[in-house]
Amino acid sequence: MKYIVFILFTVMTNAAAQLMLKQGMMSLGPISFEGANPLIKLLQIVFSPWVFLGLCTFVISMASHLYVLSKVELSFAYPFLSLAYVAVAVFAYFVFREDLNGWRIAGIACICVGTVLIAQSGRDLGDHGHDEQTVSITSDKIGTSEIVR
Repeated sequence: MKYIVFILFTVMTNAAAQLMLKQGMMSLGPISFEGANPLIKLLQIVFSPWVFLGLCTFVISMASHLYVLSKVELSFAYPFLSLAYVAVAVFAYFVFREDLNGWRIAGIACICVGTVLIAQSGRDLGDHGHDEQTVSITSDKIGTSEIVR
């Protein structure tokens, strides 16, 4: 649980990147590749200010996620990324006036409950979520593994 701040930073930067990308695509309007060089069009999209900022934020989010993965189990850290869905839905409702109906709210509630359950499963985990193992050598047996708690 001591890496939760880094996990939540990853979640929030991931959500922020999504919102920036949406803003960038809204500012560009409908995309069409008709009569345009696809490579030039792609570069125009990537280097538009909001899209570029969103992509840079994704890089920061991924760097944070890599740090988290070096410290905790993937099966513990990865489900927290689902909280980015929650953040995006809430912010999209307020910023872009997107629909947040009962079904979406129910889905968000399920995501939150699932994330809380996963967080509870990590309370007793060490840095990598593994029990430490030592190898004991006795006169009778060599290489017997014992779990140390």
